[in-house]
Amino acid sequence: MSAPRNSAVGEQGSTESAETANPHKTIKRTKAAKTAKEAKSAETGSAAKAAKPADAARPRKAAARPESRLALVRRARRINRELADMYPYAHPELDFENPFQLLVATVLSAQTTDLRVNQTTPALFAAYPTPEDMAAADPEALEQLIRPTGFFRAKAKSLLGLSAALRDRFGGEVPGRLEDLVTLPGVGRKTANVVLGNAFGVPGLTVDTHFGRLVRRWKWTGQEDPEKVEAEIAALFPKSEWTMLSHRIIFHGRRVCHARKPACGACPIAPLCPSYGEGETDPDKAKKLLKYELGGQPGQRLRPPTDYPGRAAAPLGATASLEAAAPLEAATSLGSAGSLGSAGSAAPVEAAE
Repeated sequence: MSAPRNSAVGEQGSTESAETANPHKTIKRTKAAKTAKEAKSAETGSAAKAAKPADAARPRKAAARPESRLALVRRARRINRELADMYPYAHPELDFENPFQLLVATVLSAQTTDLRVNQTTPALFAAYPTPEDMAAADPEALEQLIRPTGFFRAKAKSLLGLSAALRDRFGGEVPGRLEDLVTLPGVGRKTANVVLGNAFGVPGLTVDTHFGRLVRRWKWTGQEDPEKVEAEIAALFPKSEWTMLSHRIIFHGRRVCHARKPACGACPIAPLCPSYGEGETDPDKAKKLLKYELGGQPGQRLRPPTDYPGRAAAPLGATASLEAAAPLEAATSLGSAGSLGSAGSAAPVEAAE
């Protein structure tokens, strides 16, 4: 009975004795286990790093700081100065000789181009030169004269109504106050500002589709409502700049900063524009997108101002031999080009510009 017990104890004792007798083997086994553990840990770490998204290791860019009010005002006024250098001949692109003609032309410019209005008004004003004459016009005869401008029945109704109001309430004269103008049939705030700014010298902003599009692209405002846009932009500039600012912006919207495909690569204010890159950035390709005098094409006025560098438009029905006319050098004229869009038009036809 004692032999087995002694044997077991002897086996245990012999093992311990063996390990004690050879300590170098124990140290080697410990080092090997440690090395294996470190290798496994390193392998796990590498796998974890590989599993992370590639961009996680890239340094993150600091979020752009919002533009301060002062910075916005400075940038907006600098853009205005650049546009003044580019379009020193900015003007309303409707032909007119007096406030009544401008009022009528602006009403007609809704939903059409200034060119079509300018081609239509010579015969219209020859037939009805005064508010009294137009108020007494036969509706059907008036409709036929203005038919080329589109929506001729509604426009004829507005012209008859505003002419009668001028005759009956204002002594046959166009009033020089906004609050009076907006009481006339077919006349809203935008049309009133066109008339006041260009016939009476009263500063005003013309918030048409071009104006609204550009000031939003430039981040001057985020508003969509024309009256809110007018209020926010008016706060950025001295009142004395309002009328010419409108002309310059609409010029630029018609010539360069188009709705569908802006000519970013040919735009002199690109460094100041937060929306640069929405359109064509290649300079040669962008140059081909320029319109009117910047693209070597006729303007919209049949009787443009004497300082206008482009060609006059052709009368209605005339065949303009554009191919025979020598094209203007768009590149050299970029520093002095432009033309106002449909001043006061409700929604100019973009494709027809």
